[in-house]
Amino acid sequence: MKATIYHNPNCGTSRKTLAILEEAGAEIAVIEYLKTPPARDELKRLYAKAGIGAREGLRAKEPLAQELGLTRDDAGEEEILDAMTAHPILINRPLVETDKGVRLCRPQEVVREIL
Repeated sequence: MKATIYHNPNCGTSRKTLAILEEAGAEIAVIEYLKTPPARDELKRLYAKAGIGAREGLRAKEPLAQELGLTRDDAGEEEILDAMTAHPILINRPLVETDKGVRLCRPQEVVREIL
């Protein structure tokens, strides 16, 4: 099985998710999204495949999200996607894609749904 993980090595949940993928014997493509962020269209595709919107994929606890007004009720999907593209720190992680789908793996056990 092939898997792509949008990973932050400084994040415990991301590291634990990567470990689950390794234990499952997956062929893993690791993308450190802070160094190599996904393009806006790719992010939109991943969220659509996961069945979530950009708001659910937003790292709302990140201070920059509040500074940019992205946590307000009327912040739109396009505005949030634009901000995530400009500031990848706003992308909640880890996102994992396999042939079975995409999941925002918080908590990390969610990755098992697509193994």
